[in-house]
Amino acid sequence: MFNWDFALSLLPELWKGFKITVIATLGGFAIALIVGGLLEAGRRSGRRAVKRFCDGYIAFVRCTPLLVQLYFVFYVLPSYGIRFNALTTGILCLGLHVGSYVAEVYRAGINSVGAGQWDAAKALGLRRWVIWAKVILPQAAPPMLPPLGNLFIGLFKETPLLAAITVIDLFGAANAIAGRTFKYNEPYTLAAFFLLLVSLIAAFGVNLLERRYARVRR
Repeated sequence: MFNWDFALSLLPELWKGFKITVIATLGGFAIALIVGGLLEAGRRSGRRAVKRFCDGYIAFVRCTPLLVQLYFVFYVLPSYGIRFNALTTGILCLGLHVGSYVAEVYRAGINSVGAGQWDAAKALGLRRWVIWAKVILPQAAPPMLPPLGNLFIGLFKETPLLAAITVIDLFGAANAIAGRTFKYNEPYTLAAFFLLLVSLIAAFGVNLLERRYARVRR
């Protein structure tokens, strides 16, 4: 049976793990947005070497498990003098991994803008940065929101992998409690509840953004 008194006593420890989960998710997604933008900019730079590097990076990262990347950065790179603490390593790996997927979202969103929009903007003599800021990105952003929202929620659910490099997130805290008390029902149920709650809130926020951009476009 579910012991409510025991479950309530676990909240402080689970809350600490939950904060780590949120920090890792937000930090990783912020890095992913930047990395994805740099990768897509590199692919559109017109320089063959830069384009090949970006294409190769995206292919390599997407075809390599995140867990392997975490192990490599945390356990192998220190042998070459490159060292980060566990949480920083987790945030960087999450951002660099998801950034390759964000680049594909950017590519699809930008390609959804018709060629006529580019031609009309150039015919008006607009500067390149004005074309991107005022013409292309406002039209490309709405189609990007649903997949970016899915990536954010997916990233939130990937944070338990950080336990492999000693980061005690929400799931790690629940796992530690279960191993210490041999009671599994309460810690895992609470962890699942917190994860579900945040995922629902994130999905609701993405829907609000979609509706807002839909009204603006009308």
